[in-house]
Amino acid sequence: MRVTIFGASGLLGKALLREWSGDTLTGLSSRDADIRDAKRVRQVVRETRPEWIVLAAAYTNVDGCESNPDLAFAVNRDGAVNVATAAKEVGARLVLLSSDYVFDGKKNTPYETGDRRNPQSVYGRTKAEAEIKLLELMPDCCVARTSWLFGIGGKCFPDTILNLSAGRPALDVVNDQRGCPTYAVDLAHAIAQLCRKNTSGIVHVTNAGDCTWFEFAQEIVGSAGLATTVRPVSSQQMARPAPRPTYSVLSPVRLRALGIEMPSWRDALRRYLEQRQLTI
Repeated sequence: MRVTIFGASGLLGKALLREWSGDTLTGLSSRDADIRDAKRVRQVVRETRPEWIVLAAAYTNVDGCESNPDLAFAVNRDGAVNVATAAKEVGARLVLLSSDYVFDGKKNTPYETGDRRNPQSVYGRTKAEAEIKLLELMPDCCVARTSWLFGIGGKCFPDTILNLSAGRPALDVVNDQRGCPTYAVDLAHAIAQLCRKNTSGIVHVTNAGDCTWFEFAQEIVGSAGLATTVRPVSSQQMARPAPRPTYSVLSPVRLRALGIEMPSWRDALRRYLEQRQLTI
């Protein structure tokens, strides 16, 4: 199977290129093909002749999206349409990486794939609109929603906590936002399986279990054997430009129906910490 990956220099893109085996992969960074450039996107898709495209390229700075909405929509929505249009022209299938931010966070039970989108941030709106447009343009495309992504080779929450812990005796971390941490390695393996299973429609892909950011930070510090104290605070105390969903746990029902099981986030964190030690 020939697979073209847009966003190959990002956290997930790097994991996809490292972990995916048995198929022919082409990884494209924004330097190779800016997805805002429809002509260039069509060109690289025709050249690589993929059977599947994984669209992992995105503007993911949630707070940056609030201050740069035009850029956010140009990349996350319009860029996604450019890739889908090119995919359709050559008969390729497509996986769009989407986000828990398409929901408002007002539930207290896991979000199902068919729950109503109601994004509260610019980033969330860009992803929600991309989902809608791509499912209209390519009804057989796959939308893989994920959350709280972490991994080797880029900025992520565990890396930030570990770096801050090296210089501080205590850290304040929000304890009123709950979601599902997701290890890029496990997400990469799941995406490969989705392609091999010719999956269409919306799928939620996260590691098993959920936690708050405070609980995640506690586990990171404890598992790393650090003495840093982690203190719970409210989102109001740690105000950010973009609103975050209070509850954005994603239901694995559809993923399990496809025969794909994800390890627990604690197991994923352990493996991440082991891999991080090898790269320091």
